[in-house]
Amino acid sequence: MMKKFTWPSVVIALVVLGVCSKAEEPEPAKVFRAKCAKLARAAEKEKSIVIVGADDWLFLTREVRHVSVGKFWGERAVEVGRAARPDRADPLPAILDFHEQLEKLGIELIIVPVPAKEFVYPETICDAVKPGENGLPPRMDVAHQEFYEILRGNGIQVIDMMPEFLAKRLDEEGAMYCRQDTHWSGRACVLTARRIAKELKARPWYEKVEKKELSSREEHDAMIKGDLWQALPEGGRPPRESIYLRFVGKPGSDGYEPVEPDRGSPVILLGDSHALVFHGGRDMLAKGAGLADQLAFELGFAVDLIGVRGSGATPARVNLYRRGRADATYLSKKKAIVWCFSVREFTESLGWSKVPVKKSKK
Repeated sequence: MMKKFTWPSVVIALVVLGVCSKAEEPEPAKVFRAKCAKLARAAEKEKSIVIVGADDWLFLTREVRHVSVGKFWGERAVEVGRAARPDRADPLPAILDFHEQLEKLGIELIIVPVPAKEFVYPETICDAVKPGENGLPPRMDVAHQEFYEILRGNGIQVIDMMPEFLAKRLDEEGAMYCRQDTHWSGRACVLTARRIAKELKARPWYEKVEKKELSSREEHDAMIKGDLWQALPEGGRPPRESIYLRFVGKPGSDGYEPVEPDRGSPVILLGDSHALVFHGGRDMLAKGAGLADQLAFELGFAVDLIGVRGSGATPARVNLYRRGRADATYLSKKKAIVWCFSVREFTESLGWSKVPVKKSKK
């Protein structure tokens, strides 16, 4: 079993190794953060939630601010976070507590942070960033990489999609993000589902889960109305974008029916709207093509879903607790919780509270 470390000991170890040294932040990352900070300040002054980048790429102001702050945990959390209460600004204690509670219940926690759009396409918001000859820009998420290593040092599985997103960011099959929406793309959902499924298929319990054969169909030019596109004044909107979506379903009375989440599934997909986009329909842009759907296709069984349109930080965990409180047997057959949320949650959420997973016995 992996040895656990306390937060202070991890920090000391990282400092000894030189990981925490701000002097080691690459110069391109410094320039990038400074440009994003300037853009975010200007947008907030104008009360604009949208920042327009190159080639009609649109960015959420709050996310641009997040990528500009650098380190966001420990003593820095209160300084850079926007939690309603200072004692809830640091995401690390809440995440570690959640992991420890789940571990006692025999449930594995897998964290899948959704990289910021700005990190994958930095040149579209900061013209000083120049991709190399291979078309790949340097990684700008220096602080995030450090944070993930702290989580891993405490025994938490973290799936970092940044390397794959960077490698495939210019693929003809589609970009990793919607240009005109705050969310990742349908292509990114497929890639992430495959990565998560690869991890889960290696678990001993996977072979024992009953499988169902599902089908898929691809739509390469699905037209959407992105939330950032809609936030622009009508006269200043670029043409609507079309994206790639892979729809997952099963035979039904209407010929093709999406896969509904299953509360009896051994896997819970927990998160913010990135767990709902392309799945929930209406303002979530499509139905049957989101991360939950792609996971069902890759795993061969439907997952349980607890997604929150607002924040995947604390509210999602509160909903998990409520579900377990309403059904005392709810968590008994769960094997893994895949916690998927945007990295901007680390600073832009209302706070990271410690939330019980299960109602305590009196």
